[in-house]
Amino acid sequence: MYYILLSLKEKRHGYEIMQYVEKLTDGRVKVGPGTLYSLLSRFEEDKYIKMVSDDDNRKTYLITDLGDAVLMEEVGRLRLLLRDASKVMGGGVDEF
Repeated sequence: MYYILLSLKEKRHGYEIMQYVEKLTDGRVKVGPGTLYSLLSRFEEDKYIKMVSDDDNRKTYLITDLGDAVLMEEVGRLRLLLRDASKVMGGGVDEF
């Protein structure tokens, strides 16, 4: 979910999304077509993304303001996880 929304900060069609995610993550994350298209459908229903064109059987999507807010919430959640980990892993004082 995170990488797909992140990839749609710019207009992209399905195959571009798969390529972008793989390149962004240095190959750690690969999104298959079945997963991608079911998520795109769900995100469109939830108004996280919108279809901006449908040329030559190639649907192009872009994140919406709502989708951007959801993405920013997730970024905040990930930052909190990293902060917690750095307290423990970085030699911080364990208060428990």
